[in-house]
Amino acid sequence: FALRVAGSLFVAAALMLWLGWVLLRVRPSGFFLPRQFAAIRADYRRWIWLYRAHIFGYLVTIMGAAALAAAVEGPDARVRIWPGVAVLAIGSIVGALGAAFYYHMGAWGAVDLDGRGEDEITRFIAGLKVLTHYATCLVRFGRVFFGLGQVALAAGLLHAGILPGWVAVTAGLLGFAAIGITMAKPDELERYRPIFHLNAAWMLVLGVVMLRAGLGAAG
Repeated sequence: FALRVAGSLFVAAALMLWLGWVLLRVRPSGFFLPRQFAAIRADYRRWIWLYRAHIFGYLVTIMGAAALAAAVEGPDARVRIWPGVAVLAIGSIVGALGAAFYYHMGAWGAVDLDGRGEDEITRFIAGLKVLTHYATCLVRFGRVFFGLGQVALAAGLLHAGILPGWVAVTAGLLGFAAIGITMAKPDELERYRPIFHLNAAWMLVLGVVMLRAGLGAAG
């Protein structure tokens, strides 16, 4: 039962995070561009709900990780898995805060700038620059913390032996990649994008594996 719950949460989190982002017609990256506010306004309601799904995907990820840790038996295994889950959860929360900034500013700007000239939009974006620098810090820290949590979780999963070893090894490799790319190229946020897609795929596969294990299927 515990693995079925954790698996269901990871499947839901993967779909919310990935679909909520991929289906967006306007995906802010770093700083907003003037034309993006008009594009958001043209697809306002759909954009809002997709971005909400993406943000809540971070929180459902935490729920899935906590459920996985709770399903592990034995103090030795738990003391290895819970630290990874704790750091992964911090990374998810920080990442959600960074995403929430772009969500709020995109929605607010689309409404507030409706009908305004390009000069006014440019001044508005210039006024956001200081806040946006803080938001990009949240994004970077969220990625690094989540990656560190994956590395620690991978070590715990290998020790616990409740899931196939390749699931844990993949988590560790993705974690190291996230840390390395983010810290080596901190100002080039788009370089992380392949890791985002691979993480969503890993979470989906992890959820399916746990669901199968919870149902008594082999592997």
